[in-house]
Amino acid sequence: MKKPLALLAVALLCVSCAPAANTTPAPAESASTTPTAPVSLSANSGPQAPGGTVPATIGIAWDEASKTSALDTAEGAMADFARPHLEATQWANDLARWLTPQATADYSAVDPANIPATRLTGARELSIDEANGYGATAAITTDAGKYTVQLLRTGKDAPWKVNRLTPPTS
Repeated sequence: MKKPLALLAVALLCVSCAPAANTTPAPAESASTTPTAPVSLSANSGPQAPGGTVPATIGIAWDEASKTSALDTAEGAMADFARPHLEATQWANDLARWLTPQATADYSAVDPANIPATRLTGARELSIDEANGYGATAAITTDAGKYTVQLLRTGKDAPWKVNRLTPPTS
């Protein structure tokens, strides 16, 4: 009988020594509190990281092979895109090889019969940002006007993929 009483006494001693829960509500924060650090600004208004500098290139430098590959990808995608006479499943499957995963999902519901372009007619131009080798924009001329093709890649040796084909504005 002494053991259970001793255990009970120890348990009561532990409970009585433990701090009580704080039931006082925390003070409400004012809606007008000021941040302790300055807000990060955009590239034209100041540095994103205080004291930091933007590297000359973001990972990949442009070379002629990259430019040619980007243009070839844009032209190949546009050639597969501009086939409104094709059955929808065949059209989507052919186009998918050029597309990013997001673009593949986006264009899977397109009815090719609604595409006004039927063939490429000439000029192709590439617009690049020398500081960013991960993306480019190409202009591909078709019989329906000049389409803009957004291209992306994940690394220098990664293939270019089309993220968006934008029809002419007029």
